[in-house]
Amino acid sequence: MKDMLLYEGKAKQVYKAKNKPGQLVLSYKNDATAFNGEKKETFHGKGRLNNEISSLVFPMLHKHGIQTHFMERLNETEQLVYQTEIIPLEVVVRNLATGSIIKRLGMKEKTVFSPPLTELFYKDDDLGDPLINDEHALNLSAVTLSELKEIKATALEINKVLSSLFESINITLVDFKLEFGRMADGRIVLADEISPDTCRLWDRTTQEKLDKDVFRQGTGELIEVYGEILQRLQSVT
Repeated sequence: MKDMLLYEGKAKQVYKAKNKPGQLVLSYKNDATAFNGEKKETFHGKGRLNNEISSLVFPMLHKHGIQTHFMERLNETEQLVYQTEIIPLEVVVRNLATGSIIKRLGMKEKTVFSPPLTELFYKDDDLGDPLINDEHALNLSAVTLSELKEIKATALEINKVLSSLFESINITLVDFKLEFGRMADGRIVLADEISPDTCRLWDRTTQEKLDKDVFRQGTGELIEVYGEILQRLQSVT
């Protein structure tokens, strides 16, 4: 199904799809990284879990009218997606204050953002993915003002869908990171993945962290935690 390797990132490999122009195969890796790649480790089974979680979440977004690059899950670690030109922006939606925003602004942990807070980061590993404003984004990412507004509005719609989905399995969606890509016809769609690598997820009862923070902070077993997320999602999807 897959052909030439086009790109390898921290968590995925991207291949051309064999005999399918305009389509790609994403292959999820077992590697985990944190702190801009300073902390690295390999966890057997992580790629399978992230692929399966994303493959459950994307169709849920489709049901709510949100366009994504996702086509289908191919096997345990691979999925077929539409080819897009990735826009070099990371869109972070925050429902509660934790992580970097506390360090930057001195906010109290678990401060509720109502409405949810949207932040933009310039996607550049060499620069450490710096926080930017709308004017920076317009100059750095080849998007128009109307497209930037669309991206931010879509991020908030995704937040509504995901917050409801995770609430149904007794999980709080604390914050998450999104990436968007431009299709060949110019449409901008959600790309990348939705997984515990890209979301902060807390159990609503125990406040236990069920995401990559257990690896960042060394507070739990990553495979066990990711497996718990998959099991809960399978119960409602």
